[in-house]
Amino acid sequence: MYTSPTMTAKEENYSPMENKDEEEFDPREYGDVQKIQSNKRGNTERKRNKERCHKRPQCRKTSYQELHQRLDTREKKHECALCFKTFARRFDLASHQRIHTGEKPHQCSTCGKAFSHISNLKTHQRIHTGEKPHQCSTCGKAFSGISTLKTHQRIHTKEKPHQCSTCGKSFSSMSNLKTHQRIHSGEKPHHCTICGKSFNQLSALKTHQITHTGEKPHQCSTCGKAFSRMSSLKEHQRIHTGEKPHQCSTCGKAFSHLSTLKTHQITHTGEKPHQCSTCGKAFSQLSTLKTHQRIHIGEKPHHIHTGEKPYQCNACGKAFNRMTHLKDHQMIHTGEKPYQCSHCGKAFSQMTNLKTHQRIHTGEKPHQCSTCGQAFTFMSALKRHQMIFHTGEKPYTTCGKYFRSSSDLTQHQIIHYRNVLLDFLNHHIGPGVAKGTGPEAAEKNQYTITV
Repeated sequence: MYTSPTMTAKEENYSPMENKDEEEFDPREYGDVQKIQSNKRGNTERKRNKERCHKRPQCRKTSYQELHQRLDTREKKHECALCFKTFARRFDLASHQRIHTGEKPHQCSTCGKAFSHISNLKTHQRIHTGEKPHQCSTCGKAFSGISTLKTHQRIHTKEKPHQCSTCGKSFSSMSNLKTHQRIHSGEKPHHCTICGKSFNQLSALKTHQITHTGEKPHQCSTCGKAFSRMSSLKEHQRIHTGEKPHQCSTCGKAFSHLSTLKTHQITHTGEKPHQCSTCGKAFSQLSTLKTHQRIHIGEKPHHIHTGEKPYQCNACGKAFNRMTHLKDHQMIHTGEKPYQCSHCGKAFSQMTNLKTHQRIHTGEKPHQCSTCGQAFTFMSALKRHQMIFHTGEKPYTTCGKYFRSSSDLTQHQIIHYRNVLLDFLNHHIGPGVAKGTGPEAAEKNQYTITV
């Protein structure tokens, strides 16, 4: 009798003739069982071959490519009724339609903020948990979202794939490009709910809103001065540290603020990018252009036309036409000298005085005579040089006489002072006052005047 290898011992010993009560054995039914078992063995073998194939790199690569091609060529039969965009899956269509409906079904259990996609909610929740699973392989900095990491990595690669179609300027992220394009379009989507003023950036709106609240949460640990923005505090702290991270690539001069560096670089290029739309006059700085434009609109800046000085010192009553001048002046009363020389430690109340002082240490002579080429540390020394040797100008005058320098004028005034004093002595003491200073004058009991 034929025995299948997979039959049990009970089936092997079984004989249909031994028991009359059992059903009669049908060979065709036994053949079906054998066929099923053969199919099972074949399926198992095919599965093992498939697993072995996927372990080979060339097979795995081919299968991924085929899958990708099937995804690309599959029919996109789900269409959005509003914008007619098509999707391969109904789920993707439903997710897309939330853009039109504004539906945000996924809500944060911590702060209540809602999102249209579950993936956005998960990324948001990392703000509360502090989780930053995505790390930069170059500098080690960690981020909560993969998109933020990719944008960050462009700092290292210098990649700027997003280009402005209007001016050609490139950006590392799409959000920065969109913000930039508002300069060309004039769009200002962020509105202040208090005064209605509009801004093209959300950060600019938030900074503006602090002007209404007066809040200054960022305080300097060195001098206690408070600021509304963290960036302003960081820039201020460079006064104490002396840090100058922004260096001019042309002359090597360093600056504490990027804006100051940009203004300085214009001295090399001679560029005047800010042009008046009314008269066409160009300026190197935007602030100078804004001041100029007031002439056309009829507004008169205090320091140009009216001579008005609205900023008054509470200590002495002295008035100024600019707030910055008032703040510099008030340091005289407070004795504050926040600007310290990193070479000798001498402190100054104004940054300009510190910069002038530092030329003593650096030997810098930025003021050059256009006639003979001689250089000077101070502008006052250059002007004095030009008057004495080139122009012959004598701006200092008294009693009809003219002098080149204030020191020459002072020496001359001593003569007047001595003559006045002699006249006084002659009038009050007597005519015996001498005009000489030698031994003959002493013998005649005359007074000696030494100035």
